Amino acid sequence: MCGIVGLLDPTRPSAEHATEVVNLMAASVRHRGPDGSGAWVDPEVGVAFGHRRLSILDVSDAGAQPMTSRNGRWVLTFNGEIYNHLDLADRLTGLGARFRGHSDTEILLEAIATWGVEATLDEIEGMFAFGLWDRSERVLTLARDRTGEKPLFWGRAGRAVVFASSLDALRSHPQFDSTVLPEALTAMLRYKYVPAPLSIYRDAHKLPPGSFLQISQDGVASEPLTYWSYADVLAHGNDHPFQGSATEAADQLESLLRSSVANRIISDVPVGAFLSGGIDSSTITALMVEETKGTGQTFTIGSDDARYDEATHAASIATHLGTRHQQLVVSGREAQAVVSELPGMYDEPFGDSSQIPTYLVARLARGTVTVALSGDGGDELFGGYNRHRWLPSIQRRAHRLPQSTRQAFARAVDRVGPQRLDAASMVIPARFRPRQLGLKIEKVANVAALDDVASMYLRTVSHWANPASAVRNGRDPVVLASDPAAWPKLGDATEQMMAVDLLTYLPDDILTKVDRATMAVGLEGRMPFLDRRVIEFTATLPTSLRHSGQPKQILRDIAYRRIPRELLDRPKSGFGIPLDTWLRGPLRSWGNELLSATGADEHLHLDVVRATWNDHQSGRRNHGYRLWDVLTFLAWSDHRRAH
Repeated sequence: MCGIVGLLDPTRPSAEHATEVVNLMAASVRHRGPDGSGAWVDPEVGVAFGHRRLSILDVSDAGAQPMTSRNGRWVLTFNGEIYNHLDLADRLTGLGARFRGHSDTEILLEAIATWGVEATLDEIEGMFAFGLWDRSERVLTLARDRTGEKPLFWGRAGRAVVFASSLDALRSHPQFDSTVLPEALTAMLRYKYVPAPLSIYRDAHKLPPGSFLQISQDGVASEPLTYWSYADVLAHGNDHPFQGSATEAADQLESLLRSSVANRIISDVPVGAFLSGGIDSSTITALMVEETKGTGQTFTIGSDDARYDEATHAASIATHLGTRHQQLVVSGREAQAVVSELPGMYDEPFGDSSQIPTYLVARLARGTVTVALSGDGGDELFGGYNRHRWLPSIQRRAHRLPQSTRQAFARAVDRVGPQRLDAASMVIPARFRPRQLGLKIEKVANVAALDDVASMYLRTVSHWANPASAVRNGRDPVVLASDPAAWPKLGDATEQMMAVDLLTYLPDDILTKVDRATMAVGLEGRMPFLDRRVIEFTATLPTSLRHSGQPKQILRDIAYRRIPRELLDRPKSGFGIPLDTWLRGPLRSWGNELLSATGADEHLHLDVVRATWNDHQSGRRNHGYRLWDVLTFLAWSDHRRAH
């Protein structure tokens, strides 16, 4: 993986000034590419590209960037991997193309030179973000992969258009205005991330997945143009459903996943896999072991809190598959050490607390490998989140009662509180008692009081139910998660939620978390479930195989061919940490310092936040997730003021 930066400045600064600025921007993404750097400047038109390199394929100088096409027309700064680059190279060679090396960057460039930008975007399979300058038409093109595995930000700095893999690179431009956007902060407190196309800064944006943007020489930008639409994929899948048996469907999906894994282990450096012990990561790991002929390496993170520990399950599966397995147990002490590093890893505030174990497992893996496969995307494609199964069921059952009754029940549960409910649940034998039962009852009561699945979904994915109350000039922006009128038109509520999760939660939370954690340690994460062919085939499958009945039935059928059922069949557990406990213990002083620091009230209503903090510290309520959002924002803000 790499870090890319660039600018298009209609004022046409001197070559020396443009080089200085682009190198300054590139220095902020050095962690994304510690193996080398490069810059290209054309002062005649005011264009400058920078690049930081993490060498994965063609580690020779032939893979160095920015790179110019053989015909001299195109210049590229590229971050990512093109998994079908060898097939493309064969096709291009047949058309007369010649290559200096074997990097996927050069193959991508020659594909663009041969077929053009849009046709090439349709042909390539991979995770990527790039900036491309057309020296003939004098047009800058920015593009991002289909599901948003790789980040790409763009914005304005004075009259210049700037782009980069990181917001910190944009902020490094001397003329960039780093004013925080209140709507973005409000959204971050609700969703725990800033949803695209917003960024935390007023003058910067995320390029949406599956789109490209074109900017003319004078700095005029088009609207993002979609070259691949998941909504269209789902519509096509509904119109052309898979007609075979369940076994035939599993066979075909297995073949596609095997091919996807095979493409993603192509590397000139060591490869391994993250293994949590769940269906998704276990399936990917099993296929990796087969493709590497038993030489696989696996990594997992455990917890010293038994409620959150899945390391023993992962170890059992690793033993069965015969991988060389490593694991690390996380305690509050390790968390305390990591939290000070998080603001430097994340270029905008990010509140998913599983960022801690994700970073630690990436760091563990980096000690042995440079590429790691993961099972991310499986939950969105196959209905793996609890909300996918439970919200439609709750809605059907709850609406047998008047709304006034449901609302009264929610108020009663709120008065009792999850702690008392947890205490009362101790009469249930431990093996039958769900983890955090009181919190689950509270969530069910809150969503049951609502009228429709879309409202239930928004409440379920919200940390702060009214985040604007905590933000100065706060206002909830309209984004896809909060606008059911813009959801893909699907008859099944579960399918709609899955689609919205893939379009929002996956790129803006899950993939952001994995990208920043892996890049912080110089590791490349790859996601076989996000192969285009896998996604498009999955869209044709009936709900009975994707999510109804037994969750992820088709994936289970594939996994059962390799792993005993008793090692896999257990309740889903997220990649979590005991955040509520840690904020009252090892992280309490950290939180108090942030809330008391100078400038803490610049963007927040601290009276609202402190009331939430005090309520949490009293033990009356658990507000760990809400407080984590606030504290990570404050830590991020402090870090930017100091740097």
